[in-house]
Amino acid sequence: MQELAFAAGEFWRNINSVIASAGYADLLDILVVAYILYHTIRLVRETRAMQLVKGIVVILLIWLVAHNLNMITLTTIIRNIVQWGILAIVILFQPELRRALEQMGRSKFSNFGRFGSEGKEQLMAKVRTMIEAVCQSAEELSKDRTGALMVIERETKLGDIIPSGTIIDSAPSASLICNIFYPNTPMHDGAMILREGRLHAAGCFLPLSASNEIGRELGTRHRAALGISEVSDAIAIVVSEETGQISVAINGELKRGCSRANLASLLEVSLIPKPEEQRKPFWRKSS
Repeated sequence: MQELAFAAGEFWRNINSVIASAGYADLLDILVVAYILYHTIRLVRETRAMQLVKGIVVILLIWLVAHNLNMITLTTIIRNIVQWGILAIVILFQPELRRALEQMGRSKFSNFGRFGSEGKEQLMAKVRTMIEAVCQSAEELSKDRTGALMVIERETKLGDIIPSGTIIDSAPSASLICNIFYPNTPMHDGAMILREGRLHAAGCFLPLSASNEIGRELGTRHRAALGISEVSDAIAIVVSEETGQISVAINGELKRGCSRANLASLLEVSLIPKPEEQRKPFWRKSS
């Protein structure tokens, strides 16, 4: 016990000596910078800008390697890209930057430092339940020819789109999904966002695809599904109001005429991780 008390005392004395040598101002400087970086990352993670941040990190790593290897041409090119890139980022992501600052201003100190984690098995169980609910509701909506648009969030967060709708945060079920898309209900025209196996929001507005290759017989729901799949890695499921046909949009491509079995297979392969040797490509362009 005395040894433990002595070790604790030595540790505290070492901490104090480090603080004294570094200075309280330096310590405060480090803590403030760490605090700002942490909450900046939290804000960016919830938007599509996270993909841009990853790209910037890759460019900086390439610049670091080129600089250390004295690769003058590559270093000069990347330096010029970074100089003009900062201005381009401010222009392109002005809405996201403004939203991040507004969110920071609304944040409460009680929410800071909150870390959320969930076991992998629990999350996979939720995802399987979600897949079953989505497939069952898509089949029922297709039989009734009720239009629907469901978006399953993956790596790219849709935090900048979710505020356009209504937060629900409920366990998904076929009856709940069908009720939301029932004609003339408040949220039937918007998109439903599913996040981490839960029904997160409904009535959301999505960006429309500007592609000229979309058939004229396809309506706004299909354009919205393609639009969100072009700017993120989300999976969008559309039920046509005119034909009852089920379509899936992913990576800017639209697969039409899916059955319940096809839809379940696509979602399981893309949402439930499997060993590398068991993975098979599930998305191919139709010939």
